[in-house]
Amino acid sequence: MEPTPGDIERYIADGFDCEVVKVSGDGRHFEALIVSVAFEGQSRIARHQHVYRALGDRMRQEIHALSMRTLTPAEFRESEQ
Repeated sequence: MEPTPGDIERYIADGFDCEVVKVSGDGRHFEALIVSVAFEGQSRIARHQHVYRALGDRMRQEIHALSMRTLTPAEFRESEQ
């Protein structure tokens, strides 16, 4: 069974504290906005690796493509203005 955007939101939120997790997609390809203080001081690659760790084996087995926008709370507030 293909995961839903809601499933992926839960997988990520269960993996680490997030202020915002919004996922959209069609069951195979997904786009995610993830806002977390855990991203403070991390490069974009390190942030993505953090999310991949939270998703674990699901990245290889269930999720075929995931595009991510990973922001700190301050970056998110700035982008909303």
